[in-house]
Amino acid sequence: MRTWNDYKHHVKSIDPESRKTMEDIEDLASIVGAVIEQRNELGISQRELASLCGIPQSSVARIESLKTTPNLETLLKIMKPLGLRLTVSK
Repeated sequence: MRTWNDYKHHVKSIDPESRKTMEDIEDLASIVGAVIEQRNELGISQRELASLCGIPQSSVARIESLKTTPNLETLLKIMKPLGLRLTVSK
């Protein structure tokens, strides 16, 4: 039986473009996961977060379900009321 990690390793080994795509997906999932975790820890609903950010609740839902990738401005709007900061490292 193959695991998710087996699949990710396989995709990354196919070619550099597949590797980059998988790494980008993992990075986005990590960021969105932190947003969801913090929102839940603070007891804030998607609707409340959307109101704090000035964006539609449906946008928050699409971002949290990874159905859409937020632009940087939207991501920062969402992170601020949650007390999260985006850190870029090399």
